[in-house]
Amino acid sequence: MKARTIGYALTTALSVAAFVGSGLANLFHVEHIAHDMAHLGYPAYFMSILGAWKIAGAVAIAVPRAARLKEWAYAGMLFDLTGAACSRAAAGDGAVAVIVPLFIACIVTTSWALRPDGRRLSATKPGLGVQDASPRAS
Repeated sequence: MKARTIGYALTTALSVAAFVGSGLANLFHVEHIAHDMAHLGYPAYFMSILGAWKIAGAVAIAVPRAARLKEWAYAGMLFDLTGAACSRAAAGDGAVAVIVPLFIACIVTTSWALRPDGRRLSATKPGLGVQDASPRAS
């Protein structure tokens, strides 16, 4: 159990750091990031949108509670990272440029998988059971 807690803390801290750092770089239109985004074919305004969402996602996985919000944040992080890998591949940027976001996606996925029960959606909440999927008589 202790290894799980340490693994969660480490992978979550790395995920938060990666998304806050890259989010700030996007928001402030850091020159090399702006150059990369232009190289990938994205308009400059997209950096501000992406930066805001990256920081929001990092905050969402860092704070306690809000399990549903965390699920969306983790999903958004994976969409961002797999999209980055696909963009790099489509631009012909080479294997390393494609592998880096996929490696970060593995860290994010590990954080998601190791999160404690208090940060998970409960499968036993009313309305989420299989029996509720059947039509109800009026």
